[in-house]
Amino acid sequence: MNLASIKPYRQALYDFYNGDTSAKIVIHREDGLKEYHPISTYFLHPSNFSELDQTAIDLCRGSVLDIGAGAGRHSLALQALGFKVCAIDISPEAVDIMIKRGVKDARRADIFNFDEKPFDTLLMLMHGVGIAENLAGLDRLLNRTRRLVKPEGRILLDSFDLHRTNNPVNQAYQNFICRTGRYRGEIRFQFEYNGEKGPWMEWLQIDPQTLASHAMKARFCCKIVYKEKKGDYLAQLLPSAQ
Repeated sequence: MNLASIKPYRQALYDFYNGDTSAKIVIHREDGLKEYHPISTYFLHPSNFSELDQTAIDLCRGSVLDIGAGAGRHSLALQALGFKVCAIDISPEAVDIMIKRGVKDARRADIFNFDEKPFDTLLMLMHGVGIAENLAGLDRLLNRTRRLVKPEGRILLDSFDLHRTNNPVNQAYQNFICRTGRYRGEIRFQFEYNGEKGPWMEWLQIDPQTLASHAMKARFCCKIVYKEKKGDYLAQLLPSAQ
């Protein structure tokens, strides 16, 4: 992922913070599907968190690294509970917003280059594991985070179980992806905001079984700690001694 690909999202985030509460981005998928995504989602108050979000917050321990923190909704919730949080994002607009909203330690950083002492908890919510882009990138991401989590620490991430969808449009898209030789969760889309489109980008949605398999290679034990009927799930990865 690069800054150009998320430029429409970055601008929408900034506009929302500066008063345009109706700001939304359009997501164009490579199969022609178009979806509208309200930016208000990134600014939710903890009282409006989903049960999945709240479960993740409840499972956090010690020092927390919030990866791809966006507008800082999870970081702020954790700070309010007394956690020491480091929030990172590649977007300078997101980091500026987090600082103005009161995140005490917000840094512009790419997780693949981020170097810091290990944390007790690594957090990748709102399908943040998607930054891996593909399965090869997932291995790279897991190996990177392995060095950033304490031996007794944990990684909490959410994604979507692709096998749970019964939407014929999504099923057809998954079949198309497989025919191209890609893993069915390696999706491609572009953002649009106020008529401006960003370059095409890749994003990874990973089913629990495939996640567990790749986690094992990176010496993590994977446990699904929460599932939603529509297919979203929360996974906890614990470092393995082996």
